[in-house]
Amino acid sequence: MKGMYCCEVCGNDMNPGLSRCPFCREEIKAATIFQGEPHRVINLEQGMPLVKQALARLDTELAQAGLMGCRVLTLIHGYGSSGRGGKIRQEVRVRLEYLKESRAINDLIWGEDFSKHSGVGRQLLRRFPFLKQHGDLNRGNKGVTLVVLKNNCLPFSLRSSPAPR
Repeated sequence: MKGMYCCEVCGNDMNPGLSRCPFCREEIKAATIFQGEPHRVINLEQGMPLVKQALARLDTELAQAGLMGCRVLTLIHGYGSSGRGGKIRQEVRVRLEYLKESRAINDLIWGEDFSKHSGVGRQLLRRFPFLKQHGDLNRGNKGVTLVVLKNNCLPFSLRSSPAPR
């Protein structure tokens, strides 16, 4: 997926040579190229952390993924053994809602809404076709959340310019 072109306006993947983005319909003014791995899976439950530790790892992983140019994260936060949703799940979702409201992340989709039959699921699959192979698609998994990170496209002209001396 490295080297894929993407729209500077909406950040969606697209074929090179198009004059308009097929997603946002904006005119393409400059060629852009996506750098980085498109998708990562982060298990926030690993090692049975306390809520505070899981939230610290969430913040670290979000920052790292952004620096790496990742487009979508699948966060495994678990559902909890109580049957009502665990504390890690609840707190991670509160933090992600805040990050979305403050525009630190682009979007988020709860695992139970990640279906090709739901509007948000179809929209996500249209934007990121590589997610059609995702193991949680159509499973209604309340223990995961998908996070769409900010656009990490670099203008192709800047990417190919020589490094300063």
